[in-house]
Amino acid sequence: MGADKSINSGERVLEGTFENGGERLDKALAEASGLSRERVKALLGVGRIYVAGKTASQASLKPAAGTPWRIVVPATVEAEARPQDIPLVIAYEDSDLIVVDKPAGLVVHPAAGNLDGTLVNALLHHCAGQLSGIGGVARPGIVHRIDKDTSGLLVVAKTDAAHEGLAAQFADHSIERAYLAVCGGHPAPPSGTIRGHIARSTFDRKKMALVDEGKGKHAVTHYRTLQRLDSAALIECRLETGRTHQVRVQLASIGHALLGDPVYGRIPPRLRPLLSTLGFRRQALHAARLGFLHPTTGERLAFSSDLPADMRELIEGLGGSTPGVAGSS
Repeated sequence: MGADKSINSGERVLEGTFENGGERLDKALAEASGLSRERVKALLGVGRIYVAGKTASQASLKPAAGTPWRIVVPATVEAEARPQDIPLVIAYEDSDLIVVDKPAGLVVHPAAGNLDGTLVNALLHHCAGQLSGIGGVARPGIVHRIDKDTSGLLVVAKTDAAHEGLAAQFADHSIERAYLAVCGGHPAPPSGTIRGHIARSTFDRKKMALVDEGKGKHAVTHYRTLQRLDSAALIECRLETGRTHQVRVQLASIGHALLGDPVYGRIPPRLRPLLSTLGFRRQALHAARLGFLHPTTGERLAFSSDLPADMRELIEGLGGSTPGVAGSS
């Protein structure tokens, strides 16, 4: 364990020397400092870690034995988000984590233009502030997120240990995630795998885009058609990776954008009257199934969420029938 010094600003300084060489910097510092590995990575990202007197930023760096290190841990600040008594649908909760069934229209965490009324505000009230701090003051407990206008399941960490354990499962793609979606047209073949690289668009910073190999992040979505509808299809999408707007971008890339998607889609002319009558104005996407290993007990947990009323009405309006959860029949 390195030395712990307090300084007037409320910051803490941890310092020491590496006993062994050849280990990744994030792992070695986590062991030496007592901080979590995710916390170390976050501090690397904001220039708070020094190795041999120089600012370090690469978690993969492998310093030699005897190299001095120094970590400046910023003072604890109150969460910027304030607790708000917003109703939540809880699928599961224990002392380590909480699984929420989010309605469409609810933003996950505060950001410019949405400083309150978010899932984080609701969680701060429900959990009395007992959420993981790894995500930072604006995103306490948030391990992953789903878009504002996507409904369905997501898991939130109450402790740093749970956050780190869940984040590791997301990183190695062992989390089970299945979405139900209504797309325009009929995918051909009716089932398959979409692969590509996704990065922020250079033309519109609010959008994501497919980019050449070697750029962006690798994304893989497995899809299968559950029902052929009128000029549309109900499909199940299983995510192998979890990139921003992944399902929306990749389905649009094969010519079958989600119905109602205001960013990546275009409503087929013959379906416009139906969507207008139903008042359906969001992407038809629902996080229907979520499964993972409990980060503390190791128990396998799996949760499912029924389609919300607006998507059921859309499917029925297109001549289909409401399916079971995550495409089961």
